[in-house]
Amino acid sequence: MADGQVLVIDGRGHLLGRLAAIVAKQVLLGRKVVVVRCEGINISGNFYRNKLKYLAFLRKRMNTNPSRGPYHFRAPSRIFWRTVRGMLPHKTKRGQAALERLKVFDGIPPPYDKRKRMVVPAALKVVRLKPTRKFAYLGRLAHEVGWKYQAVTATLEEKRKEKAKIHYRKKKKLTVRHGLGGATGDTWQMMFVLTMVFGCLQGTADKATWLS
Repeated sequence: MADGQVLVIDGRGHLLGRLAAIVAKQVLLGRKVVVVRCEGINISGNFYRNKLKYLAFLRKRMNTNPSRGPYHFRAPSRIFWRTVRGMLPHKTKRGQAALERLKVFDGIPPPYDKRKRMVVPAALKVVRLKPTRKFAYLGRLAHEVGWKYQAVTATLEEKRKEKAKIHYRKKKKLTVRHGLGGATGDTWQMMFVLTMVFGCLQGTADKATWLS
């Protein structure tokens, strides 16, 4: 990845702690990182257990003046942001600068809806968690502890997906029209696998090694 280039990561299907650890390292190295669809991030362990943990965290407050902290975020994006912050020396200038290089969002707002989004294979739930293990969605947890925008985010995501389908159909027609649709089924399948694993089609695998 070129210096100064923003790395956009789709948080859906990633494990919270593993993704946060990799993102924390990258922002410390000077890379700008944007994580979208934070409501789709997974947490290992069943939902009830994770909810009890968060409710216990909500009880941690300053006894004499709760408005002084600690602050308990409800939005999935802010919960993820706080997780990353806990892995950074955020009280130093270096840590503060690293934290400023991180942006987090619920859903996929513009302009990131038109950007190529990557995945982190080392943090994917399907790679790291046994199929029989239980897991929870960060979006559901946030909703049950006070996040008010689950329905709004879901509605906006549906609209975005519909627009993306229309754009994909137009792009496919143009590809066929310009004689670029001659690729075999095996070629497209290989390109799809590369996209799922490395989050990109261009470049070699070594450019994405930091994601693994």
